[in-house]
Amino acid sequence: MTRLAAISRPLAAAARVQVARSAAATHSAVQIRNYSSEHGEESFEHFTERFVKFFDNVDDVFELQRGLNNAFGYDLVPSPSVIAAALKASRRVDDYATAVRVFEGLKFKAGSDAIYKQYLDELAPLKAELGVETKEELGL
Repeated sequence: MTRLAAISRPLAAAARVQVARSAAATHSAVQIRNYSSEHGEESFEHFTERFVKFFDNVDDVFELQRGLNNAFGYDLVPSPSVIAAALKASRRVDDYATAVRVFEGLKFKAGSDAIYKQYLDELAPLKAELGVETKEELGL
């Protein structure tokens, strides 16, 4: 056995013991929390109110896209008032592409052409006012 190997074995063993001790100490000091059990169910009305308020206060593209990601991440189709607030926010921050993408997200979340058409019919006046078209209307 070389001299280096003879020295390194005890050092490696001591390092493993020290790592195990510090991991055990860290593990015992960490408090584990179950966050999901602390929150109640959010009603659809509260969800709608929360996201309409959020989109009414958006000042930049990053916040807008983060809010859209959060709103469309839930297992529900956002109400027309949420979509309207998101469209207004898109135009307010001058991001036409995101306004078009709002309709793409809506089409995906609606799940059926009939529901998507109902949303388009309800949002038609706002679409015309803001000058926003869907991806299909743009020929993309």
